Amino acid sequence: MDRPERVVRELVGAHGRTYAEEAGIGLKDTPQPLYRLLVLSHLLSARIRGSIALATARALHEAGLRDPRRMARASRRERVDALGRGGYRRYDERTATQLGDAAELLTGRWGGDLRRLRREADGRVPELHGLLQEFPGIGPAGADIFLREAQGVWPEAAPYLDAKALQGAERLNLPRDPERLTELAGDTGPAVLAAALVRAAVDKEVAQDVLRHTG
Repeated sequence: MDRPERVVRELVGAHGRTYAEEAGIGLKDTPQPLYRLLVLSHLLSARIRGSIALATARALHEAGLRDPRRMARASRRERVDALGRGGYRRYDERTATQLGDAAELLTGRWGGDLRRLRREADGRVPELHGLLQEFPGIGPAGADIFLREAQGVWPEAAPYLDAKALQGAERLNLPRDPERLTELAGDTGPAVLAAALVRAAVDKEVAQDVLRHTG
């Protein structure tokens, strides 16, 4: 096993957990988990600590705001309160409005089912990326987060290693080629690989620890 392969295996072994999994989302290609991933992507794309975004995604779920119809029916105050319980206070008023508007768009245009958005894109990743950005609060970074995580259940997107994941690869002295990184990861799913690389990108201690253990 050469060093790049050891580095990838060490990284995945220590940090190979998707953000959806950490938020308590059992991701499947069904409407509710995909919607919860969309909300998580929205939260993670803001300038706020990832741990707060994850806690807030769980708080919204616990408040019953786990599908677009419930999110749209909830009052703005209910959404603000749930965001606050997760610690998401810096952007709570704006985010509460965006979540409501996004839920209405998803319900009205795609019947509350992101699989219909997928079908509209006809398996084309650039179209998926563009359609996701039609949701209020989802910009290029949010669309990247969604596709990084969804590629495990939407295989046409794989391997989806965006600039943030490749930044992690660079920090670990790994190649920046998605196909080569996937090859180095072996049987590791692309969503797990992407999440582990992102953790190395956003936390230099993760990268330092991995490099120290693979000497």
